[in-house]
Amino acid sequence: MRLSTGGLIDRDTRISFSFDGRTFQGYGGDTLASALLGNEVRLVARSFKYHRPRGIVTAGSEEPSALVTLGEGAAQTPNLRATMLELYPGLAARSQNRMLSLRHDLLAVNDLLAPFLGAGFYYKTFMWPPAFWERLYEPLIRRAAGLGALSGKPDEAEHERAFAFCDLLVIGAGPAGLMAALAAGRSGADVILADEDARPGGRMNAEAEEVAGRPAHLWAQEVLAELESLPNVRVMRRTTVTGAYDGGTYAALERVSEHLAQPPGGTPEACFWRIAARQAILATGALERGIAFPGNDRPGVMLAGAVRSYLHRHAVAAGRRVAVFTNNDDGWRTARDLSRQGIEATLVDIRPGALSDAGRARVITGGQVIATGGRRGLREVLVRTAQGEERLEVECLAVSGGWNPALQLSCHLGAR
Repeated sequence: MRLSTGGLIDRDTRISFSFDGRTFQGYGGDTLASALLGNEVRLVARSFKYHRPRGIVTAGSEEPSALVTLGEGAAQTPNLRATMLELYPGLAARSQNRMLSLRHDLLAVNDLLAPFLGAGFYYKTFMWPPAFWERLYEPLIRRAAGLGALSGKPDEAEHERAFAFCDLLVIGAGPAGLMAALAAGRSGADVILADEDARPGGRMNAEAEEVAGRPAHLWAQEVLAELESLPNVRVMRRTTVTGAYDGGTYAALERVSEHLAQPPGGTPEACFWRIAARQAILATGALERGIAFPGNDRPGVMLAGAVRSYLHRHAVAAGRRVAVFTNNDDGWRTARDLSRQGIEATLVDIRPGALSDAGRARVITGGQVIATGGRRGLREVLVRTAQGEERLEVECLAVSGGWNPALQLSCHLGAR
């Protein structure tokens, strides 16, 4: 549901796009995921094996479910995360891994047969006769268990390779990365600041927080403007550092024109960089954990931090009635921010006696979500407390199980 005010979107720029042949409207600054949520589209995919309904879970590159295909013929590109696709006029996305349609998927019969289709059942079942494997069994299994498909035609898009050198490579442009790049840039060092987002700032773009008395996202843009004015600093937006190697060498993929409806002639679609840096700073932030409970994969079950991100950055509420299930204080922030926007919110904290600021949200402590209801979209959650069980009618369940630092790049060189 799109809010009438707020967000970092450009409300003067309306963008028409389509998903599975249906036309929708979004705004400048939207991603495909935020635009779909703004149009109250919750079912966006089917699961890998059982073809169960799937929705948007996160707001970033860690998205596990909302995978789509763009383009036709040789330009067809599958398995793109809707959370990372910037909206542009005429964007036409298609869902994947369904037969007939996303809403009426014939292969959803696999879900009914789940008790008989255990892990690796095909290796034990389809062994005889041997000649049937390549001609019959394997094609059927691939059709039922695949994700997106390539066209099989040569990719005609232009791609480039490039090299860069710097004194300091800062990976991640959240508050820590911005300050590191600013301090080094002011000292005269040659700096490269790489961030996977189109709008650097990290969580500062996704929170209702202030820095030095002004909104955090404005502070981030001021720092970014100063960095871009320094001749010894290069800011690389839409750039994901993918590997760390010996000798201070880093691999990075820059999405150059994927966000443009009509790229200028000669513009590559992407550029693969090899960056040689004397030093590097890993400022990649943290990823939120989910919580395991029955039915935690239904469309409408999202991470609490993602719900806040859509609320503050894209002015999108994930539902009119939202429950927040948490085991830490960060979930309270989501309930507080939702309630301040007029969203009916209920906070369920697994910790007895937990106390923080939940705004006008209803608070249930010492409770836990033990089940969810709804097929193509969440309709209710079942909460158990010491006093008994209670059903909550909701359209979204925001889950927060804490945060883990995103340190995967450090592991490339054997760090513990």
